[in-house]
Amino acid sequence: MAPPLDSSQPRLAAGCRWATQGTERVLLYPEGMLRIQGTGQTVLELCDGKRAVAQIVEELAGRYNGADPAKIQADVASFLGELQQKRIVDY
Repeated sequence: MAPPLDSSQPRLAAGCRWATQGTERVLLYPEGMLRIQGTGQTVLELCDGKRAVAQIVEELAGRYNGADPAKIQADVASFLGELQQKRIVDY
């Protein structure tokens, strides 16, 4: 599957949702559960189906001052591409 375009609007796939397990926030999907922390959790929280990938990258660049936007874009595209292959994210 192809990585998302800058104009893609990623969102959690059908059957996927946030939940808590103890004090941790986890992502439930039909085949199991993922513990996603740190920046990965931030990226997925921004995947609301309304923001484009370019907007998510811009938001992250603002939060992580001094980070290279091109590196952020590459990392976000790779992360979302892997999650799409697992049917956790649609775009």
